[in-house]
Amino acid sequence: MSSFRWGRLRLRSFRGFVSMFLVGVGLCLTLAACNSAPNSTATSDSASPAQGGTVNLTLVSYAVTQAAYEQIIPKFAAKWKADHNQEVVFDQSYGGSGSQSRAVIDGLEADIVALALALDTQKIEKAGLIDTGWETEAPNNSIVHKSVAALVTREGNPKGIKGWSDLTKPGVQVITANPKTSGGARWNFMALWGAITQTGGNEDKALEFTSQVFKNVPILPKDARESTDVFFKQGQGDVLINYENEVLLAKQKGENLPYVVPTDVNISIDNPIAVVDQNVEKHGTREVAEAFVEFLFTPEAQEEFAKVGFRPVDPSIGEKYASQFPKVDKLFTVQDMGGWNKVQAEFFDDGAVFDKILTEAGK
Repeated sequence: MSSFRWGRLRLRSFRGFVSMFLVGVGLCLTLAACNSAPNSTATSDSASPAQGGTVNLTLVSYAVTQAAYEQIIPKFAAKWKADHNQEVVFDQSYGGSGSQSRAVIDGLEADIVALALALDTQKIEKAGLIDTGWETEAPNNSIVHKSVAALVTREGNPKGIKGWSDLTKPGVQVITANPKTSGGARWNFMALWGAITQTGGNEDKALEFTSQVFKNVPILPKDARESTDVFFKQGQGDVLINYENEVLLAKQKGENLPYVVPTDVNISIDNPIAVVDQNVEKHGTREVAEAFVEFLFTPEAQEEFAKVGFRPVDPSIGEKYASQFPKVDKLFTVQDMGGWNKVQAEFFDDGAVFDKILTEAGK
């Protein structure tokens, strides 16, 4: 148990002691109440792990993780049953990361959220549902898997797209979603910006380069799924900025998409996991929810993420699947650019850099 959570439990027990003392309950009853406090603070129809029975967990995630979780959940449920003699039943919800974040804030009682970017998790934190410091509650700063940006081209790559600089060529139409409305598109934008600033270029050069790319963007779909439809179903554009894991997953489904992973410089698309503190306390599911999160970092679970195209955070699994993931010479993170709060304010708030780029591009 982390010192942060232990502090919460100690504070809760102390308050319980004082309250019982003030109403005149005897010392023995007071101590009994305090000793039982950790188990009595949450109410749930589910049995506790020591009692067997069934416990329900709600996992809320973004769409492309579903293939992995469909394999991971039965493995965890079997392990929990063997260790605790208790059935775990998962309710699962998948959709766009931003819309999933809003759904949880609006009342979808997730026990665990696995979203596309920390910014979406931070919104749930700001709503008071996740405790501050959630990033330190799981291994690897709560980043459970990763990806990088990929450039999907037309068959035969007729425009000769090889890397970031080719996106500024005259006559090359680039499809990406609107970073004002899409979390995935924020990754795309920061990949473009970082391609300059993380290789020695200054902010002016980054602005010039990114502005030129967006002059080649004919349409700004609202999210990554819509931008994929624009590219494939509507046939617009010469190149689609997408996640590497989505391309690899499509390949597994028989869709051999021609694509390029820029390996000179790329962004590490870090995907976090978090327990929703307020809900697990309400449901009495903290122990099993935290156990599930820990299980996601085991080699057994990490391999399932790798199988569907995510870059695993377990080094042994990363080595096993190394041939699937091209090595990037300069791999940078959002933390290298100041973190999501700084990035959001500087680039995507109203009147920030992205709005100025659109104005300059006449969009």
